[in-house]
Amino acid sequence: FVSVLPHDAKANSLHRRDINICVYSRRRVAMCLRKMGKLKECIKITRELIKEFPLMSVLHIHENLIEALLAQKAYNDVQQLLTRYDDLTLPKSAVICYSAALLKIRPVCEKFFADVTAKKGLTTAQFIAIEALQRAVEFNPHVPQYLLEEKPIILPPEHLLKRGDSEAVAYAFNHAAHWKEVPGSIKFLECFWKDTFKLIPFPLEKGKLFHPYTSGTEETDRELLPLFHDVSVYPKKELPFFLVFYSRVVSVLLFSLALLTHFYPIFMGELARIALEYFATPFAVIAEHLQALLPQQIWNLLTRA
Repeated sequence: FVSVLPHDAKANSLHRRDINICVYSRRRVAMCLRKMGKLKECIKITRELIKEFPLMSVLHIHENLIEALLAQKAYNDVQQLLTRYDDLTLPKSAVICYSAALLKIRPVCEKFFADVTAKKGLTTAQFIAIEALQRAVEFNPHVPQYLLEEKPIILPPEHLLKRGDSEAVAYAFNHAAHWKEVPGSIKFLECFWKDTFKLIPFPLEKGKLFHPYTSGTEETDRELLPLFHDVSVYPKKELPFFLVFYSRVVSVLLFSLALLTHFYPIFMGELARIALEYFATPFAVIAEHLQALLPQQIWNLLTRA
């Protein structure tokens, strides 16, 4: 072990700071070029960053490269990147999992028909595609709702939570167009994504391919996302059936009474008076019996109180 002199430590700290600023700035330039449609320049900068700073993978520069390559429809290059970064020892993300699923779905989705598949069964390629899709949905179950346009896509926040709704928003914002560019991929997603939940009936206790889902993601996502956004919650807390049923019955009755009161106020007022008299009758009878049983002095004290 070689001790580092104070001035050396300060110089190293400044050097690391300068490297971070350089990488951050060049990455932002590449992202701007991507938004401007200059894909070749974007891909060139991101490839250079990955080559020059291989230890900076924590910044997920390869995800920006995957996005640009998908926009360029360079699917073979995307597959090579996934072979490198979609490894068991490396951390996963929605970009990695859903991009891998998209590449597996792409060869089979264009000629996919649900009724034909129900009769003939799944082919090997379709089964592999479904497995890849289920893997992606298990990692982040919020993404399909945005890709299927069941929820509106908003501007993603600056910071993301892995496996959370904030990550799903960011993925859909940047990658929904890539799914639409593959004919039949959205239909394939719609048919099979919900089957994942049958494989993991207790996601907070045990997962299939990943660790159990974290229960505290909802609170963190609410801090990251704007107030007007309806945060996606998984797994949803379902109320018992009888509570849902009775609440709906009561809502329908109250709504009906409000309509009748609006259109027939005199009749409903008389009906309300009769109902109050009917329900008050037992209490009046009980009061009479108590007055007869109790001494007059005690009854006077009770009525005064």
